[in-house]
Amino acid sequence: MSVRPTISVALCTCNGARFITEQVNSILGQTLPAEELVVYDDASSDDTVLRIRAAWDTWKARPGARGTQQQSLPVLRIETNKQRLGVAANFSRAISACRGELIALSDQDDVWHANRLSQAVARVQAEPKRLLLHANARLIDAGGQALGLTLFDALSMTKAELDAIAAGNAFKVLLDRNVITGAATLFRRSLLTHAQPIPPHWLHDEWLGVIAAALGGVGIETEPLIDYRQHGDNQIGAARKTVMNEIKRAVASRGDWHVRRHARAAELAARLRQMGQLVPPALLAMADEKVEHHRARAALPQSRWLRAWPLLQEWSTGRYRRFGRGMRGVVKDLLEAP
Repeated sequence: MSVRPTISVALCTCNGARFITEQVNSILGQTLPAEELVVYDDASSDDTVLRIRAAWDTWKARPGARGTQQQSLPVLRIETNKQRLGVAANFSRAISACRGELIALSDQDDVWHANRLSQAVARVQAEPKRLLLHANARLIDAGGQALGLTLFDALSMTKAELDAIAAGNAFKVLLDRNVITGAATLFRRSLLTHAQPIPPHWLHDEWLGVIAAALGGVGIETEPLIDYRQHGDNQIGAARKTVMNEIKRAVASRGDWHVRRHARAAELAARLRQMGQLVPPALLAMADEKVEHHRARAALPQSRWLRAWPLLQEWSTGRYRRFGRGMRGVVKDLLEAP
């Protein structure tokens, strides 16, 4: 019989008192318990941390706590940042502090299904090469009512994308766009050997996903394993894209968006080179092409009238189709305000 891997939960909080008790209860109520719950609070000004401790103490005091139930209660470790770091940096610290062989990421305002850990761990353990598993989620409102769609619906994930990820070809999908949501992610701690440190232009979940994909280790679970709450104050949320939103984005100011996208692509290509022979040459070539694509987009003239020719040149390379959402990206680049 295989030995069950140890599990850590990395929970990051920031003024999350409104929903944190429900989330902690769902973590402590898992059918497959974690060994530790690692909380990093990002300088909350409310009583988030007190509520976490109270929820854990309540579980510890439940009837039968001196028996197996106490043994299955995760060790609670809490660190509080004196100064606010932001989502990515706070999660990076929490992940680094985890000791388990498997790490499940947790937001402060969701609700885990009771089988979240058992099902995700089983899927990861079934395939030794699988470094990261991204699961679907049911979207709920502030009151916990279902919104009638899933996370994958909100992300407009296509059958082709799902099939590609399931077949071990997630890297190409993630080069085009990120579909990894940390709240529904579980990964092997060994992934951190290559993923850390997380570069400055990336969020923790998308970076973990693309590095795991470069190693051929991303899996997908289409069944929702958590309730992903949308309440208007989400630091990072999910909502179905509308035509009006797409139009607004298309004509918005260019700002430094393309410069940042180029920096992200360059950071990824540099890390893949550091990983050496672990990364297939074809994937490294794709990453280099993405760098060139975003370099070209960042260099487009401020004047809309002067963009047509360089846009046509970049379109002819095929890179808009591979890395820039096809004709949608071309239209966006043509219409963007200076």
